[in-house]
Amino acid sequence: MADFQEIRLEVEDGVATLTLHRPEKLNAFTGRMMHELIAAFDETDARDDVRAVIVTGAGRAFCAGADLSAGAKTFDYAARDDGLSTREGAANPVRADGTTDYGQEAVRDGGGRVTLRIFESLKPVIAAVNGAAVGVGVTMQLPMDMRLASTEARFGFVFARRGIVPEACSSWFLPRIVGISRAMEWCTTGRIFGAEEALAGGLVRSVHAPDALLPAARALAREIAENAAPVSVALTRAMLWRMLGADHPMEAHKVDSRAIWARGRQADAREGVTSFLEKRAPVFPDRVSADMPDFWPWWQPRPYA
Repeated sequence: MADFQEIRLEVEDGVATLTLHRPEKLNAFTGRMMHELIAAFDETDARDDVRAVIVTGAGRAFCAGADLSAGAKTFDYAARDDGLSTREGAANPVRADGTTDYGQEAVRDGGGRVTLRIFESLKPVIAAVNGAAVGVGVTMQLPMDMRLASTEARFGFVFARRGIVPEACSSWFLPRIVGISRAMEWCTTGRIFGAEEALAGGLVRSVHAPDALLPAARALAREIAENAAPVSVALTRAMLWRMLGADHPMEAHKVDSRAIWARGRQADAREGVTSFLEKRAPVFPDRVSADMPDFWPWWQPRPYA
């Protein structure tokens, strides 16, 4: 397991718990945290003993947003040296005439790199929002598949109040989750709101007492880990997310047909039916690391350019 400094990663009973771990700074987001989160999802994808991932925060916050210790240059990535941009080894995006080459890797938003990695996860991801989740602290949750909140949780898409704009691909994710009108209200006002409003708006699926939050998230993760075929879960996750952008149900029919054909010929389908008929828990043999169908992936990679 990788040696992380600003997050913690633990695996037990098929469930990985990824904890943002800068409690003295309310788990504020840094360049190091960005790189560690990406590495952690690389690890959970590679491990067949991980069936689901829970993301939570240490202490009283989930993530209070970007670390503002750099002051006025916090969002001027070219002026920072903490690795929040990907400019290391990349060409300087500022041309001699002062204009910017926006296709350069150095321009990329750090929060967006994290959300894109979570979007690509082969394992379902559950957010257990234990406290303040502001800025990137809330936008990083959007590609997670299920979000549970503590009664102590607070959310805020505060970007306009800091003179910037929503990041981390949230202009794509948020309207799909809560609808355009509510997304617009939350992002243009930039106000902080509580767990009950987040529940009413569809941002979270349930609200729990603080000491009941992680047990509820773990129960949900174990339900996946103990009952569902990992290859089927990986396929299902990709199918549901990627069909959000399809222009016709025929695109879903094509992928459904390939997946049913391929899965029906694999050992998991035989085990799924047999275990049901024998009234016992399934033991699915297929592995995400080795047994994804031959049409996977069915999409083209999207380079940054």
